[in-house]
Amino acid sequence: MNVSKLVVFRTGNEEYGIPIEHVISIEKLEDINTIPNMPFYMKGVVKVRGELIPVLDTYQIFYHQNIPIDNDVKLIVIQSDEISAALIVKEAKEIIDIEESQLKTIAVGAFQSTKYFSAVASLEERLITIINPNLLLESLDNFAIVKEEMMSHQ
Repeated sequence: MNVSKLVVFRTGNEEYGIPIEHVISIEKLEDINTIPNMPFYMKGVVKVRGELIPVLDTYQIFYHQNIPIDNDVKLIVIQSDEISAALIVKEAKEIIDIEESQLKTIAVGAFQSTKYFSAVASLEERLITIINPNLLLESLDNFAIVKEEMMSHQ
């Protein structure tokens, strides 16, 4: 039986999961250095372990709303195949095991704007939408420019 570990977080009223092999760390939301004229979903950059990392707001990406900032807000630092990024999320505090039999594929992946949702983990009393970090970052408008800019400052 194939078991995967997910880092689970909340954005809006929904739960999402990122495979743990893509998660570098979970950090407190601290000073974000704002950069003017960035895409709407990018709040700026933070320095994590000596590396400048773009900060992306999952509320903006998923719901086109600003995240309400409080003590539960965290940064999940993820690693895609090409770049690290920090996702602003609500309540990132759980790592769970998901068995292959609990995963259901979802048809919304066919839509261009949500192709990064790879499956839904169907647990007893919860549904957790699983995100493919590579596809998430690739799907963002103008992220190639952000990536190029970040890599030039490394």
